[in-house]
Amino acid sequence: MAQITREDLRNFAIIAHVDHGKTTLVDAILRQAGVFRANEAVEERVMDSNDLEKERGITIFSKNASYRYQGVKVNIVDTPGHADFGGEVERILRMVDGVLLLVDAAEGPLPQTRFVLKKSLELDLKPMVVINKIDRPDARPHEVLDQVLNLFISLGASEEQCDFPYLYASSRHGYAKKELDEPDGDLRPLLDMVLKHVPAPQGDPDAGLQMLVTTIAYSEYVGRIAIGRIARGTVRADRSVALCRLDGTTQVARPTKLFSFEGLKREDAEQASVGDIVGISGFPEVLIGETMASPEAPQALPPMTVDEPTISMTFGVNTSPLAGQEGKYVTSRNLKDRLERELLSNLALRVAPTETPDTFVVSGRGELHLGILLETMRREGFELEVGKPQVILKQEGEKTLEPYEQLILDLPTESVGAVMERLGPRRGELKDMQPFGEGRSRLEFSIPSRGLMGFRTEYLSLTRGEGLMHSVFAGYGEYKGDLAGRARGVLFATDPGESTTYALYANQERGTLFIGPQTKVYMGMIVGENSREGDLGVNVTKAKALTNVRNSGSEEAQVLTPPRDMPLERCLEYIEDDELVEITPLNIRMRKKVLDATQRKRMERARAALS
Repeated sequence: MAQITREDLRNFAIIAHVDHGKTTLVDAILRQAGVFRANEAVEERVMDSNDLEKERGITIFSKNASYRYQGVKVNIVDTPGHADFGGEVERILRMVDGVLLLVDAAEGPLPQTRFVLKKSLELDLKPMVVINKIDRPDARPHEVLDQVLNLFISLGASEEQCDFPYLYASSRHGYAKKELDEPDGDLRPLLDMVLKHVPAPQGDPDAGLQMLVTTIAYSEYVGRIAIGRIARGTVRADRSVALCRLDGTTQVARPTKLFSFEGLKREDAEQASVGDIVGISGFPEVLIGETMASPEAPQALPPMTVDEPTISMTFGVNTSPLAGQEGKYVTSRNLKDRLERELLSNLALRVAPTETPDTFVVSGRGELHLGILLETMRREGFELEVGKPQVILKQEGEKTLEPYEQLILDLPTESVGAVMERLGPRRGELKDMQPFGEGRSRLEFSIPSRGLMGFRTEYLSLTRGEGLMHSVFAGYGEYKGDLAGRARGVLFATDPGESTTYALYANQERGTLFIGPQTKVYMGMIVGENSREGDLGVNVTKAKALTNVRNSGSEEAQVLTPPRDMPLERCLEYIEDDELVEITPLNIRMRKKVLDATQRKRMERARAALS
């Protein structure tokens, strides 16, 4: 059996912090490599095909495409940049031989840059660096390149890894160059760098097949498609394949289809060999982490592991008075089946039952990770209610440990004092503070994950919307004790019905409203934020009494202050332990767990008596 080197093939991934231009760079590469016809209409960020990705402008799911350059087929993988989707990055890195680290020429290395680079160096992947967005007016490319080198050194990279090739680029304008004083051209220097520095795949095409399933796609025509990279051997469309399952059993079947990736499309293939990234259909229950092998001597590859979840939430059947009126899937069986289906492809997710059959504890990598799942389920027609996100604590001997995050804030210098004052009670510890451009500063904190919950909205208010905030899981540390909760109470509805302009106008002086007129409400539903501590019951359904007597000035228009917009993520970070978020395809509402105010007071008195 002879090892071969596939000089006609390269596999690499693009990794970076969120918003540093990965997907835009992939667009430019595919355009200049001739993947699209000259007259073909191509939308911006073509790799972000999911509706949520397009709306939010972020990559959530890893995806692969390919292009051909100088006779070589190059598979390119676009990865998420947000820390909450690190599980996607960790498993996708097993499909490639090199990584292209993209760093913003103004912002420099940020927390997720460190996370993805650390994972790449641990897998001994060949790194290349591109300093992107050099066309920004506040770009500082030389300084950022030095920061990247320092990052490599701090992560314990070898001398060979620290001697990385680098380029300066603008993915938006489609050019890359070795030196800043060179004229702007195209991306050929980048395409050449990939061919030169990404190692060609090696392996034995005549040995028994081994392919680790790293991602799952779905087709309405052929069902589940197992996607992975062939580690050794050859797979043929007309030959049987053995699936080595995670439980130790083996299933042998003939693939219904064998796919290769050409551009952005899946194309039928007759066979594929060492180093190829392919899709295989015909195994309806295949899972990520299982191995495709030869039926004669099936040998499983080590299954993938990803970092453990750090945050959990309760998912339950909707129990509000308005339950079942807006959703398609409303039962505990629907919810259980959907969560079990999500586990098949979402490696960083965990689901556990509770004492009640209609409630589940769902754990993930962060609020955004779970928020995307909830938003997806909402759009599919699910109705459910969820509790306040809770951090997952660990016990080490007699010590209690909690998750900590590395927090980096870019903000106007005038806001530094107010922000530091608010992070103190949240147990934030200042690690570094530097000037960052004209009139701005960069602060680095170590802070418990609990301390960040609900801080984003407050931070944007303190910085008048000019502050940038980045965080990434940094590990477990000592438990810092109880943290102060929400400073203000809520306004909750005391009567069911439909809100009226008359009632809202009378109550808007008591705080900030979350709803407008003609909104269905029920007793115990949160309709606004109180301007003081403590919760306050308000009647928002009261109609103006009709009379045949006209008073001077009574016909003046009642002008309502626009209600505060409360999207799903903001609701999740806003609620307290005694509150829930009700999620339906048409509405997102916040409510008290116990709807009756008298019963809530009775329970509070009972708790106080016990303590």
